[in-house]
Amino acid sequence: MHIAPHDNRNIPIVDADDATVPLNYFNIVKLNKGEAFTYQVPGYETCIAPATGTVDVDIEGVAFTALGNRGTDVWDGEPEGVYVPVGAKATIVCMSDATEVFIAGARYDKVLDPFDVREAELDTVQYGSDDTKTHRKIKHILGTKYHDKVGRLLVSELFTVGQGGWSGFPAHKHDTDRSDENGNIIETRHDETYNFRFRPNHGSGVQIIQHEDGKPGDAHQLMDRSTILLGSGYHPCVVMPGYEMYYFTILGGLSQRSLVQYFQPTHAAQIETIPGIKDMIAKFK
Repeated sequence: MHIAPHDNRNIPIVDADDATVPLNYFNIVKLNKGEAFTYQVPGYETCIAPATGTVDVDIEGVAFTALGNRGTDVWDGEPEGVYVPVGAKATIVCMSDATEVFIAGARYDKVLDPFDVREAELDTVQYGSDDTKTHRKIKHILGTKYHDKVGRLLVSELFTVGQGGWSGFPAHKHDTDRSDENGNIIETRHDETYNFRFRPNHGSGVQIIQHEDGKPGDAHQLMDRSTILLGSGYHPCVVMPGYEMYYFTILGGLSQRSLVQYFQPTHAAQIETIPGIKDMIAKFK
């Protein structure tokens, strides 16, 4: 499902119990200096991650100051984040001239402790190549290193390396919890939400969602600030030549946090030909 760019006025773009991605929550909050925004999401753990600007965060008396170091856009600095426990009241205060803040969430039923992730603690991986048209970098804010501190939520930022090219390829899906005949997990149910940015920002791309191997799927034209909801299906995307693409990524697992992707049989052989892709896969487990 594609949600076109719009001014959401600090109202959740993906609210709790969404019909397409019920395991996800997503809001974009825009504030000017000194302005504050307070929220609670019962039944969901969340992550506050400034896209631009700097904020102070208070989570029921626990303070995290000077979060975020970016200037004009998501390419201008490194991501940072704060984990907010299920149902906790969080207040965000803008300390820079302005800020745009992503709030990512996943359904969960246990209350854990808040913590912050600073630039030095990011988990990054780069894979692909110019030759295979799959070159990209992933910056994990809430990655696998926090399995003991987070319930079901994974939060990452994905950047194409250079202009043009594919992302999320070979095509894969993660819409069903299932195992093989030997009991090995071959796929997990993880709902996923993307928010896209392009550089220059008049760039564009295409998101493919194919529900069955060998049959035509759907294609959505992506613009700067497009949101994609992925409840099912194989879902590669591509950016036009001459433009860089970024997307903020939220994954929420149904039964576990580790993501097990099922690669589309038609294209799965390319796992062996794309440099570094196995390292990328491991970073989500």
